[in-house]
Amino acid sequence: MAETARPFRERLNWDLGRGEITDGPVRYLLIRPDTFMGLFARLDPAGRRAALDALRDATREFGSRSAARYQAMGADDADRLLATITATAPQLGWGIWRFHRAANGLDLEVSNSPFAAGIGTSDGPVCAAIAGMLGAVASLAFGRPMTGEETACAATGGDGPCRFRARALP
Repeated sequence: MAETARPFRERLNWDLGRGEITDGPVRYLLIRPDTFMGLFARLDPAGRRAALDALRDATREFGSRSAARYQAMGADDADRLLATITATAPQLGWGIWRFHRAANGLDLEVSNSPFAAGIGTSDGPVCAAIAGMLGAVASLAFGRPMTGEETACAATGGDGPCRFRARALP
């Protein structure tokens, strides 16, 4: 059985002696969404945007390492990679992900985003980590550099899921 066939949560090692949670060489951290997003809520609008952009970019960089690891573990084509990410996201507490192929990229709907839920209401999109991960996954799936952006966020008072799109970098 390919390693990616095992649910993510079953691959986790909870090492209480070291105080860490790992999936192979990757360490994870549990933190309340309201605590994490409270940091962004306390920033002025310009600082919040800069910090969310930095989170998006860092998640794209380091998330690409996780997605590449999933590929190496058996999710070696685009469909399998997207299926692995779809199955893993809720196990990480990142909501329910639904990918849709677009003519020029990849669209994503996320129900129950912990980032939107954690901040409450906002005057702009806040799910930067998901946008970053989408850029990473789309880059691997399409074999070219892609960027992810949030086009609708539940935290802004809209109905339905948060929405994202991944397109080729200019």
